[in-house]
Amino acid sequence: MPDHPPRVAGRDKRLDFFRGLALVMIFINHVPGTVWENFTSRNFGFSDAAEGFVLMSGIAAGLAYSKGFWTPTWAAARKIWRRAWTLYLVHLLTTFWAIAISAAFALWFAAPDLLHQNQVWILFQKPLGFLIGVPALTHQLGYTNILPLYATLLLVTPALILAALRFPRTLLVGSVLLWALTGQFRLNLPNFPNPGGWFFNPLAWQIIFVMGLLTGVALKKGKRFVPILPWLQALTAAYLLLALIWLKVPVVYDMMNHFMRVLNRDLGLPFYITAFDKTFATVPRLLHVLALAYLLSTLGWVRHLAASGWAEPFALLGRHSLQVFATGTILCFALQGVKDLTGDQFLFDTLLLAMGLSVQFGVAWLADRWKGEASARPAPKVAPAGAATAPQTAARGTA
Repeated sequence: MPDHPPRVAGRDKRLDFFRGLALVMIFINHVPGTVWENFTSRNFGFSDAAEGFVLMSGIAAGLAYSKGFWTPTWAAARKIWRRAWTLYLVHLLTTFWAIAISAAFALWFAAPDLLHQNQVWILFQKPLGFLIGVPALTHQLGYTNILPLYATLLLVTPALILAALRFPRTLLVGSVLLWALTGQFRLNLPNFPNPGGWFFNPLAWQIIFVMGLLTGVALKKGKRFVPILPWLQALTAAYLLLALIWLKVPVVYDMMNHFMRVLNRDLGLPFYITAFDKTFATVPRLLHVLALAYLLSTLGWVRHLAASGWAEPFALLGRHSLQVFATGTILCFALQGVKDLTGDQFLFDTLLLAMGLSVQFGVAWLADRWKGEASARPAPKVAPAGAATAPQTAARGTA
């Protein structure tokens, strides 16, 4: 059995803040064609908000569930699997709303473009396969496909937590090995009815989730999985700066991309080291999200920023990330349909995004209120067995 930690870390406001910020950027990216896309994180580095969100989901899982495995019980495992089931149901909800919205624009606004995008069109070419693939998770619409990844990873999270508590380094080595084998042999979960595999490949993306999980388990013990080291801070900052210059300076962009092609073509390095493939979480993207997370987690001013009053709206989104993500996913399809009708217009696009984000903030606010009211409600008193009162007995007799 692992030693119980000397102290338990409370809720880290940085996690809520950055998760909320990631949700905002995901929503903006999921309404393509607006100027505001140019200001999301994917324009300043190799990774984007999706990698950050999965990493933070791993951290949150480590913080939320690891205590139940200090002395392992089936109840602790069932809690995680119930969450996975919830994610699956929410995924189906958002998928069918996406289909309905696409059909509504075609039926009522003579705007069928959505029916030919985001893998919705498979419904008309292979209807029976589509109806099997959607609930089986072998066919996932674009912009709705991150929840299946998360739900799949949660299914194995009890085993991952047990390993993280007992053999964290072994778990890390095993995760890296699985990621490398996945890239080397192009392993993936299957698609149906179309060929290919999942866009968010769980066999590759597990490395991001596991790194987050190991971090969360350590935080629950009041520790850090990777200590604060000045040389590592400098190294991660240098990599983030290199990525920024790489993307923003054309001559550097051309030179470095050519260099990566030479590494792959002439020196034989595998593609998962030299490419920028999202499905297989290749090295440039993986190192970028890990470097960004490490550097931000070691800077004191970031902690103060996340705890400040102006950061609270983003933290509010982060505390209710599932409700917010589901709402944003449904809204993004509606806004894509509107943009098919109106085209790209800066002021109107800004208004659309502002309205969509306002709805998501409203959902998070309501969820926060309901959660607060539920926690403030006194627990019902339970009478001892066999101690029914006279009114209760009478009521049962007249039922």
